[in-house]
Amino acid sequence: MTARRWLLPEAIEDMPPAEARRVEALRRRLLDEFERHGYELVIPPLLEYVESLLTGSGGDLDLRTFKLVDQLSGRTMGIRADITPQVARIDAHLLNRGGVSRLCYCGSVLHALPAGLLASREPLQVGAELYGHGGLEADMEVIRLLARALEVCAIPAARYDIGHLGIFRGLARRAELDPALERDVFAALQAKDVPLLEALLCGAPEPARGGLRALPELYGSRNILGEARRILPAWPEIAAPLDELERLADALADLPVSFDLADLRGYDYHSGVVFAAYCNGHPGAVALGGRYDKVGKSFGRGRPATGFSMDLREIAWLSPAVPSRAAILAPWPEDAALHAAIQALRAAGEVVVAELPGHGGTWSETGCDRRLVQRDGQWIIEALKENANG
Repeated sequence: MTARRWLLPEAIEDMPPAEARRVEALRRRLLDEFERHGYELVIPPLLEYVESLLTGSGGDLDLRTFKLVDQLSGRTMGIRADITPQVARIDAHLLNRGGVSRLCYCGSVLHALPAGLLASREPLQVGAELYGHGGLEADMEVIRLLARALEVCAIPAARYDIGHLGIFRGLARRAELDPALERDVFAALQAKDVPLLEALLCGAPEPARGGLRALPELYGSRNILGEARRILPAWPEIAAPLDELERLADALADLPVSFDLADLRGYDYHSGVVFAAYCNGHPGAVALGGRYDKVGKSFGRGRPATGFSMDLREIAWLSPAVPSRAAILAPWPEDAALHAAIQALRAAGEVVVAELPGHGGTWSETGCDRRLVQRDGQWIIEALKENANG
């Protein structure tokens, strides 16, 4: 049986012209918007040695990363599953700035397994990162930048869920959980699996046990932060993150912000405020972000960091279609006057397609709806009336 050479691996897809046009239009809008906010574009390599790609991310990226052996060095390399650690490396070692760095990026990543049932294994990741400022102002800035990015894509968020890893960390330390059990509790909270959570915490001391058990129920509007102060232990390591969340609630009062104290992710990655954006018409988060101060430290230069990323292919699917640009069909430019007329049209922003011989009746497929013709010695544009005979 002849192999179907046109078939692609599961969850890997081509991007045909209409989708590619929409994705590219959004990429340009977003990177231009990031630049207007002072974020500089960086382009990391598609693959690196795995110890660099996975540094600071622990097991969070390991199982999602394709690995191969470099034939030049014999070392194991990985195809990036997330660009953020690469940007952290660039900030730490390539730029080595003393002050604030604002960086942005857009590029393909590859996942060994899809993140969801309908997810692509080759997302087009776009994002922005702010390095060098540990204050809450940086978290406010990147959340507002995310809001602006979604506005630019014409898909404003229905809500922004905000949480804080500090609350979980504080309760877990007081509960004296061993590392393996702490990771299991973290996963149960992510899934909001209350029965599993109760089973895992059966031997933990109070009031830490009760605090961890309460986290899945602590979600909603700003009022939930007051409820959290009432329910959770009044320890400094719990009060400080709640103070930060209340400051965010004040600063972002014009956005549809909600809070979820069990909205946890990046066990080996995130270190403070985390957030997710949700849009109408999409079952999951369209953007994820948060603080990840530990990643830069893993590269030998500890710098506060916060940012967000999203899959541009998902964003393009949600955003309005980009209309195709109608083209002008021109005769093959065999003389200087015709060539000059074509160049003038292109300089004015028109799409001009040169008519190759022998393809009559097919030019409308390429988007042509007008034709450049010569009348009385002048080149003019007329409507294209095409038939099978050209």
